[in-house]
Amino acid sequence: MTPWIRVCAASELLPGEMKVAWDGDTPILVFNYDGTLYALEDHCTHEDYELSSGKFDARGGTIECIYHGSRFDVRDGRALNPPAYAPVPVFPVKVEDGAIFTRDDRGD
Repeated sequence: MTPWIRVCAASELLPGEMKVAWDGDTPILVFNYDGTLYALEDHCTHEDYELSSGKFDARGGTIECIYHGSRFDVRDGRALNPPAYAPVPVFPVKVEDGAIFTRDDRGD
């Protein structure tokens, strides 16, 4: 089983904020959407461009790629508008001992 990667202290990721963590070569973008944590791979499925450069809409729960304007739902990774059609991979998130953890579990 893939080990969990520490993202940050839970107090360091407030509602409406996001933070990037790395699990090996996989960049994972963790969001605090209205007090609930979600994690997506930090790349747009239309072009291999980092989503973390884009704007996190904390009201709508979306992240927009600044490269071509595709938006993704942070809860399930689905693409919401073209030019992206494929969803972004999602990852598990947990809070343990006051810290946030995630991992790329696709190899499990």
